[in-house]
Parts: sequence; C-alpha cells; structure tokens
Amino acid sequence: MSSPKIILSVLILCGLTACSVFEPFVDRRRNAGAQDISRLYVGKSKTDAPAVCYNGLWTDEQTLQALADAECQKHNTGTRAEWVKKTSFSCKLLLPSHAYYKCVK
Repeated sequence: MSSPKIILSVLILCGLTACSVFEPFVDRRRNAGAQDISRLYVGKSKTDAPAVCYNGLWTDEQTLQALADAECQKHNTGTRAEWVKKTSFSCKLLLPSHAYYKCVK
C-alpha cells in the first residue's frame, strides 16, 4: 500500500471516530418544539424505565447499572434500576445495543 493511501485511511478513521460517541448514554432526547409534556421527550427511555445505549466491547455491566440507577434517582421514580432486557442493533452505529431497566424502590 502506498503512503498516500495509508495517510488517507488514517485520516478517514480518525474522522470517523472523532464524530462518534464511545461513552454509553441514556437514550432520552428532548423534542424541543413540543408543547404537550407527554411529547416532550423522545427516545426509548422513560422516567421510570431507563434505556441505555452502549457497546458491549467497551462497556461493562457495572457502568450500565450505575447510569440506570442515576437516572431513576434523578427522576425520583425509584432507588435503583432492575435489568429487564437487552436488544442489539437498535441504537447508534458504534453503540449498537440497548439495555432496558425499570426503576424499583
């Protein structure tokens, strides 16, 4: 492989990773134009049932549990989160999995 091709490949790879998020996150996005409170949030996460997007190669179960527990405590819907199910290829490209929880007292 020639030097320009290697440099181009590295630049493309760096650009791809720079635009991506590697940290897990709670899948709860705001619908900025919504007037009705029931339509304010979009995404799979609810106040009493957090859904976390993650990549199983980089994220361990303790991190997912901590994110879900914090979400339950933030919305005062429970003291901890209990795991419900996992789905694959339902979130972003580099964070393809969802972990679903429910808040319990």
